[in-house]
Amino acid sequence: MSFALDRRSFIAAAAAAAALPAMAQQRVIHIIVPFATGAVQDTVARAFNSELGVALGATTIVENRAGAGGSVGAALVAKAPADGNTLVLAAASHHIAGHLYSKLGYDPLKDFVGVANLGNAGYALAVSSAMNVGATADFIKEVKANPGKYNYASAGNGSATHLAVASFLARAGLQMTHIPTRSTGEAVNELLAGRVQAVISSSIGVIGFQTDARIKLLATTGTRRSPFLPNLPTVAESGLPGYSFDSWIGLLAPAATPKAEVDKLNAAVNKVLADPAIQERFARIGVEPRTQTAAEFQQLLRGDWDAMGVVVKASGAKVD
Repeated sequence: MSFALDRRSFIAAAAAAAALPAMAQQRVIHIIVPFATGAVQDTVARAFNSELGVALGATTIVENRAGAGGSVGAALVAKAPADGNTLVLAAASHHIAGHLYSKLGYDPLKDFVGVANLGNAGYALAVSSAMNVGATADFIKEVKANPGKYNYASAGNGSATHLAVASFLARAGLQMTHIPTRSTGEAVNELLAGRVQAVISSSIGVIGFQTDARIKLLATTGTRRSPFLPNLPTVAESGLPGYSFDSWIGLLAPAATPKAEVDKLNAAVNKVLADPAIQERFARIGVEPRTQTAAEFQQLLRGDWDAMGVVVKASGAKVD
C-alpha cells in the first residue's frame, strides 16, 4: 500500500514537473487601455480578450493606464519591447492627442504599427431632459440663446468625446463649458446627475439609457444612421448639416514589431471577430466589427491622422 501510494505520488510529481516548463513559457500579452474602466476601449477590450488569448495560446491581461487624453497609456506602449506582447487598444483619441498636445514624448503615427482593426464605434448626442429640447435643432437654439450657461462632460481633455463636442460647438457657433472626467462612464453619470447638460458619448455609454427619464438621446453623429440606435436621426440631418464624428477601435503595437508577429496577431484577432458570439457581444455594446489586414488597417490610420488634424483645428480646442 505504501509503495503504491509512493509510486502514484512519484508519477503525479513527474507529470507536474513536466508541465512546469510549458506553464512557465506560456505567452502573456498585455492589452493597455489608455482610459479608465467604463471607457469605450475598456469595454471592448474586455469583450474579446479571453478569446484572443485562446486563439494565440496565451494569457491576455487588460490593464487600465488612464491620463492625458489617453497619452499616458500610449506612451507606455510606444516604449515597450517590440515583441507583440504589449499592445494598446486605441481609438480616434490616439490621433487627437497628437494634434492637441505639443509634448507627448512619442509620435502617435510613427511610433506605432497597426495590428488589427476591431470595429467602428458610433457616438450619440445626449442632453439633460431638464433642457426640454426635442431635437438637435432645438438644442442648438437653446444653447445659442444662452451662451456660457450650459456645461458638457467628456472622458477627459483630448478625448474623442471632448473633440466631438468641441467640433460640434465650433460648427454651430455655440459656447458651453467643458467638464472633463476620467471616462465615458463618468461623463454620462455627470449628465444623469444633472451636473452637466450634454455629452456626445460613444454608443456604449448611452445605449442602456434610451428610456431613462433623466436624459434624452437626440441624434447619432455618424454619416448614416446607427444600426444600434436606428430610431435616432443623425446630427447632420436633424440640425447641423455637414457634421459627423465616429471612431475606429483597434490594436496598435510598437513600431519596430516584426511584420511576422503583427500578421500573426492580426490573423488571431480576425479569427475571434468571425465568431458569431463575439459579433453579438460587440453589437450589444454598440460596436460594428470590422476585419482588415494589418496593411489595410495601417492605411486607415494614416488617413485618420490627417482627418483628426482637421477636426482639432476646426474645433479650436487647446490643451496645455
